[in-house]
Amino acid sequence: MDQLSRRARDLGIVIGPLPTGRHNAITDVAGILVGHTTIDDGADLHTGVTAVVPSQLGAGRWTMPAAVYSGNGHGKLVGSTQVDELGVLESPIVLTATLSVFRAADALLTYLMGRRPEGVSFNPLVGETNDGHLSDICRRPINEGHVLAAVNGASGEAPAEGCVGAGTGTTTLGFKGGIGTSSRTVRVADRPASVGALVQSNFGGVLTALGVPLPAEELLPGADRGDPAGNSCMIVVATDVPLDARQLGRLARRAVFAMARVGASYSNGSGDYAIAFSTAQPDQRPIPDGEINPVFAAVLDSVEEALLNSLFTATTTTGMAGRTSHAVPHAAVIRRLSAAGRLTTPTPA
Repeated sequence: MDQLSRRARDLGIVIGPLPTGRHNAITDVAGILVGHTTIDDGADLHTGVTAVVPSQLGAGRWTMPAAVYSGNGHGKLVGSTQVDELGVLESPIVLTATLSVFRAADALLTYLMGRRPEGVSFNPLVGETNDGHLSDICRRPINEGHVLAAVNGASGEAPAEGCVGAGTGTTTLGFKGGIGTSSRTVRVADRPASVGALVQSNFGGVLTALGVPLPAEELLPGADRGDPAGNSCMIVVATDVPLDARQLGRLARRAVFAMARVGASYSNGSGDYAIAFSTAQPDQRPIPDGEINPVFAAVLDSVEEALLNSLFTATTTTGMAGRTSHAVPHAAVIRRLSAAGRLTTPTPA
């Protein structure tokens, strides 16, 4: 099925009332950069690396407040226990494939040591999902060069989405998944603030958009989809709102909650993790909990839209052993949502 890669809003799917940032991406949070390295040999390898790089981390500021939430811990998130213990992030966040996570962590360590030669300990943070349905994960193709290219090549422009970087070989809700991103702007303490999310989607369930179920077996009748491995999701949330680690843990939980809005099954084998961090200057006091509700709303909406973007921008991919993950058919989605009266601006597919 050939169709253009389109974001949720291109299809008339608008999540929530809050405005987005300029790119509707995590890079709308000032200082956040995203980079990808994609490995696609057209046959058995469909994988890669995605890096979220807070440019604020550098000389004079080597940590920022952060938290990790494990919705279901059937996965590998290297470095998470120190984030839990100390409440800080001290490295870019790298996402990759399951069996490549350890090589990616070692490569990220090389990056950190090069930036702080006087350091004696470093905590690289690396997460993964299992892209083994389309890619030969046992070959562990990720090397140091791939990771450093993603980190050093990260940009503040609109990130590529869909079948790119760590999302090259993922499968989600019965369709081809991938990388997705979104953002929201809110007012907190009478000041404008930004919240952005980036996801690596690879989990099971029934795709749901604007409350309308869109089962793969109905939208792709007769398609041979196999039994995808994995069923995991990595979510990164960035904000410039002054928050401490405890409050960021509350954001991370909402990020995992947002998976339910798109139909996640939260299965036994699913590694569902969210990482949340704040880029606010260290001298800014955390906002009171009584003012955090707009930030919660921004997290829920931006993660939901990022997940939908990861699906709608992905393209049909055939990988290892001839297995295929089919893209979500946009025309069928538009018909169903139009019939339900849910589209903001119905767009021909």
